[in-house]
Amino acid sequence: MNIEDFRAWCMAKPGVEESFPFDENTLVFKVGGKMFCALDVDEFESFNAKCDPDRAIELRERYSGIVPGYHMSKKHWNTVMADGSVPDELMKQLVDESYNLVLNVLPRKTRDSIQPKP
Repeated sequence: MNIEDFRAWCMAKPGVEESFPFDENTLVFKVGGKMFCALDVDEFESFNAKCDPDRAIELRERYSGIVPGYHMSKKHWNTVMADGSVPDELMKQLVDESYNLVLNVLPRKTRDSIQPKP
């Protein structure tokens, strides 16, 4: 997956904002002001995504391209390589899971303003 497709996937989710809070290279995606994904825009070699701790271990054992989060909590974050060792569909799924993990712990009022009930 290239960086343009990856960014489009992240930005298509309700309430997502992007910024460069750390430096001019590290693009961060947030929902409700909370980070769910980060990557280097100059060298899209990998991205960090939040993950359920048990699933994180399972993924790291199964895929060589998924390792404990670089500069993140190793328990709750994975670094996912964008070198083809992780299928594109799984990369999208991991972004979705990260987004949902963060969205689900936001205050109800914030969540409802992002995803109103039908």
